[in-house]
Amino acid sequence: MLQNFYKEIVLDHYQRPRNRGELENADLEEHLNNPLCGDQVTVYANLRDGKVEQVAFTGRGCSISQASASMLAERLRGKSREEAEEEIEAFLKMMRTEENEELGDLVALKGIIQTPNRIRCATLAWDAFRRGLKGE
Repeated sequence: MLQNFYKEIVLDHYQRPRNRGELENADLEEHLNNPLCGDQVTVYANLRDGKVEQVAFTGRGCSISQASASMLAERLRGKSREEAEEEIEAFLKMMRTEENEELGDLVALKGIIQTPNRIRCATLAWDAFRRGLKGE
């Protein structure tokens, strides 16, 4: 039952992505691709006064990679840089270990991934954002 609910959340973000598009003059722009399956994502963010003011993404690939990017954009906007870094670490840890209910709808990504090679699809945008924050 929960599996279907999780699929609906992911499908909703895939079919109606939040914040899809480039950000002009973004403070953070990081591109990553997954050579195993061809997924690509570029994340963009504007940071103001230590906060993630805007987040957007572009890319193409499977429903998991694109839905995850949409969820990232929705989830990290408005957070402080430190909160964003903590969210990213918590999400990446959850994808390697156990579901973390504190992450809300993000648990859906963990819930639908049945094979380890799909984890990379879900973490692509998050890895890109983390890399972008570190590279500033």
